[in-house]
Formats: sequence, structure tokens, C-alpha cells
Amino acid sequence: MSGMRDLHVEKVVVNIGVGEAGERLAKAEKVLEMVTKQKPVETLSKTVNRDLGIREGMPLGCKVTLRGDAAIDFVKQALSIREMRVPEYSFDKEGNMSFGISDYTDFEGMKYDPEIGIFGMDISVVLRRPGNRITQRALLKRRIPKSHRVGREEAIQYMKDNFQIEVVQ
Repeated sequence: MSGMRDLHVEKVVVNIGVGEAGERLAKAEKVLEMVTKQKPVETLSKTVNRDLGIREGMPLGCKVTLRGDAAIDFVKQALSIREMRVPEYSFDKEGNMSFGISDYTDFEGMKYDPEIGIFGMDISVVLRRPGNRITQRALLKRRIPKSHRVGREEAIQYMKDNFQIEVVQ
């Protein structure tokens, strides 16, 4: 029986930042599609950096958002690569967890392809309680009270209980 206080994984965002458009970005997109079995979206630059030759609106990376069972399965797979260990600083005060994986070939069934090279990725897990939609909906937008927000300690406890992870200091 699920109540309004129960936490759940709202979404998992898998991101590869390449820093440039072109061939490397195309390869990164291919890697993300292989790992998540979903089509990635390009992430665009929001600022201008003349030294790096970056213009606003330039593609710099790609990401995939997973929800539901696909998200949970992916997190389990990614955590097993990290040997179920996550540092405490991976959790923020809003109850989200982020960690990195240095090489996509660590995933099950992925082989190293010299044409692609090595790509690492960032994985962000967003934990929420039911009723979060009120902050995003178009009509009658509301804020969530402090008591209903997910805190850092709760997030750590949820991940320990549901994914059997070890949180390292």
C-alpha cells in the first residue's frame, strides 16, 4: 500500500558532456543509445565562452531521461558497476543523487569499440513524493511544503533500503 509520504524514483537523467559539436558528439549519442536503449537529446550551451569557441545554442552534449521501470533497472545496473558504493556527497539537500561512471564499456554487454573511444557519463537520480506535479502544472501552480519535500537523510535511507547501497564518508 503506497501512501503520500512514500518516496519513489521520479526519473533518472543520464548525461554525457562532450564540450563540442561534431563527430565526438555523434559518438556520444551512439553510446547513450546503446546503454539506455533510448534516443538521446542534444544539450545546448546557454552562454558564450570566447576562449573555448562556444556560442549560445551550440550542441555540447547529450542526455537521456528514463522513467518508471526502465529508470530503476538502469540505476541498479549503474550502481552494480560502482560496486554498490556511493560517496555521501553524491546526495544533495533536495534528495537527489548523482554519480559518474568513467567508462561505458563497464555496462553489461558493452564491448570496447576503437571507433568510438572511451566515454564516461553522469547519472542523476531524482527522488520525489507523490503530488510533485503541483509545482510543474500550468494551472494553479503551488509550492510543496517543507514537510513534504525529500531531505538528504531520507534519500540516503531510501537508496539503502531499496537498492542495498553502501554510503561511504
